[in-house]
Amino acid sequence: MHDWPQDAIAQAVPYGVYEDSSNRGCMYIGVCFDAPRFAVDAITDWWFGNGQKRYRDAHRLLILADAGGSNSCRSRVWKAQLQELSDISELCITVCHYPPGCSKWNPIEHRLFSHISINWAGIPLRSFDTMLRYIEGTETEKGLQVKAYLKRGGNETGERVSNEEMARLSTTPHDVCSAWSYTIHLRPCTIDEYDQVVYC
Repeated sequence: MHDWPQDAIAQAVPYGVYEDSSNRGCMYIGVCFDAPRFAVDAITDWWFGNGQKRYRDAHRLLILADAGGSNSCRSRVWKAQLQELSDISELCITVCHYPPGCSKWNPIEHRLFSHISINWAGIPLRSFDTMLRYIEGTETEKGLQVKAYLKRGGNETGERVSNEEMARLSTTPHDVCSAWSYTIHLRPCTIDEYDQVVYC
C-alpha cells in the first residue's frame, strides 16, 4: 500500500510481539488503522494465547516499545488499555519507550521484522493469506519461530480517555526518563450490587 495505495484492496497493519529469551515472534495483522487499542489487543492475545503458558510464574511484564505510533508514550488510550490488561492478567506491566528516532535499537526490529522483510522481499503481497504465509515461513539459523494472526476490528481511530479515567490509572513513572518509562500496577477491585467488577 505504500507504493500504490490507490490499487490496494485493504491496508495491512502489522504489530509484532518478540520474545527475546525464546526467539519466538507473533505477528498480528490488523486490517484498518494503527490504533492503540489494536496494539494492546495484540499483546493481550499473545499473553493469553502463548505467554502465560510459557511463563507460568510471571508476575511482571516488560514491554519495550517505540515512542510513537499506536504505542506512543503520550497516548492515553495505550495506557488505559494496558491498565485493563494489567487488571485482568494480574501482572504489573513496565513499559520502556525508546526515545524518538531510536526505535531501530529495539530487538524486534533486528530479530523479527528484518527477517520477515527478507523472506517476502520481491513478493507482491496481494492478499492477507499471502502475507500470513510468508510471515510464518520466516526462519533463521538461530531457530526463529514466527506465528501470524489476522485480526479484524479493534483498530478504529478517534477513541478518547477522559481526565477522570486517567486519574483512576495506577501508573508510576520511573525516576529515570519518566516520560518514556513507567510501571502500571494492578488496581484494587470491588464487586458492585450488580455483581460487576469495579476498579478503585
